[in-house]
Amino acid sequence: MDPRVEKFLSAKAFGVVGASANREKFGNKVLRCYQQHGYKAFPVNPREKLVEGLPAVASVKDLPPEVEALSIITPPSVTEQVVEEAIARGIRHVWMQPGAESPKAVERAQSAGLNVIADGSCLLVVLGF
Repeated sequence: MDPRVEKFLSAKAFGVVGASANREKFGNKVLRCYQQHGYKAFPVNPREKLVEGLPAVASVKDLPPEVEALSIITPPSVTEQVVEEAIARGIRHVWMQPGAESPKAVERAQSAGLNVIADGSCLLVVLGF
């Protein structure tokens, strides 16, 4: 397994930015994948109250302190904002799911010293969903 992925998966808890109550959306599938594999995950979506039975928080800054890693399933322009929030919040790992990446977000996260996965790899494939 890729060392960046191993580091990412060693986090205590995960934020799923772009989590959705719609089971057809990737933001929902990523959250369920964490649940399926026994990981502690928190949905992040300002428009949802509950996702898969878990209370959603509005933004990265509202995540509990134990969250060290983010799966990001947002449009690239939103991902850039999420990376800024992640840096401010002290998040150490970000995984930009396919379609969420932007060169600006990747560069910013790397320059801030974060462990960044943004190479087109997908959590659903790596963990198996």
